[in-house]
Amino acid sequence: MYGKNSLIEIVKVKSSIDNSIEEVFFIPAKRKNAPLLVKLHTWSFSKEAEKKEIKNIFKSTGWNILAPEFRGPNLANNPRAKEACGSKLAKQDIADAVYFIQKKYHLTSKQVFLLGGSGGGHMALLMAASYPSLWSVVCAWCPITDLNKWRFENLHYKTHIEACCDSKYQYAARSPINYIDEISKARVYISHGKCDNSVPFTHSLELYNKIIKKHPKADIFLNIFRGGHEIKVKEALIVFKSFLTANSKKLHSILSK
Repeated sequence: MYGKNSLIEIVKVKSSIDNSIEEVFFIPAKRKNAPLLVKLHTWSFSKEAEKKEIKNIFKSTGWNILAPEFRGPNLANNPRAKEACGSKLAKQDIADAVYFIQKKYHLTSKQVFLLGGSGGGHMALLMAASYPSLWSVVCAWCPITDLNKWRFENLHYKTHIEACCDSKYQYAARSPINYIDEISKARVYISHGKCDNSVPFTHSLELYNKIIKKHPKADIFLNIFRGGHEIKVKEALIVFKSFLTANSKKLHSILSK
């Protein structure tokens, strides 16, 4: 358990790639067949920063809540920086954790939802690309979609991006913008503040336009809202719950308000 009387459990999951033991935070639902919400941490923080948020989500929904680590923050001072930031190891850490919980609680992919903002949004899109059938819905808020472009748009993060990626190949391999065919196979909702001063909303707009141009029938939704660099968890939960209640037709009007 995580602390005295805490809702949060620490679950240890073995990586199916390098056999490392990775710790994840998990809050089990009190009822059977409850959905699983996977909440990804942001660019500069680890799963520790998600403790308050996942407790709030649990109290609001009563769902199973999972917060994986996926090799830590995308920062130069992270000893595993090259293993973070959308690497194969980081992506597999999330998948391994989800498979572990799915097996233990007998959950289908229709019951698994993925949510991430900023660096977590970047990772959510990569997970949509790499494991499109694993999720019922993926919600990515203010995501970075092109690492090479972003390192020149926001110089504060340039050193950190370069610590994670040591070549142009790595910038490309870890950027969602290069996986439009794969992302088009998933159900994805992207939201981005028009006044985002950290990650320009054009990251989301360009990704969406490229996907829709090539795959016009893809189940991809884009919401450019009046706001900044933020993740609106309550609105993300509306998206997820709409698919549990078969009420997704009203989704566009709800999120456009």
